[in-house]
Amino acid sequence: MTYLATGVAIFMAFMAFFIRMKAAKKPATIKKIILPPMFMSTGFFMFLYEPVRISSLQVLEALAVGLLFSIFLVKTSKFEIRDEHIYFKKSKSFLFILLGLLVIRLVLKYILGFHIDPLHLSGMFFIVAYGMIVPWRISMFLGFKKLQKKLAENQKLNHIAIDPVTAQK
Repeated sequence: MTYLATGVAIFMAFMAFFIRMKAAKKPATIKKIILPPMFMSTGFFMFLYEPVRISSLQVLEALAVGLLFSIFLVKTSKFEIRDEHIYFKKSKSFLFILLGLLVIRLVLKYILGFHIDPLHLSGMFFIVAYGMIVPWRISMFLGFKKLQKKLAENQKLNHIAIDPVTAQK
């Protein structure tokens, strides 16, 4: 079962990378930035199942690890303006960061698996993932809005019509 979970995690990391590279070919939108954490939030329903519930300390630990991991994602997620649109900037280091986070996750899962119940561990890793994706997406949203404002200002400047009569001295 552990090998299956590891295989699925590796497959998902590569899928995330390829989706990210494909997304870099199309203009970014606020919807593409905001929706993933919203969809992922449905995972919190797992905590309705009593055996999955974790202590407040475990929640704080998992959030802290997620916030720490999010720094790497924030640093490699940038936008650029091309052809009057905002695009995700391709980053070769993104794959290595994803793989590095995956390796760290697998090592932690292996080590903690000896000491923490597997159901609790799955809840903790969900919170790690959510604690990682939310700050990352907030950072992306703020960066997108900043470029959107810059793009709007550039378009406004490009569309100002100069009246030859009033432009003369």
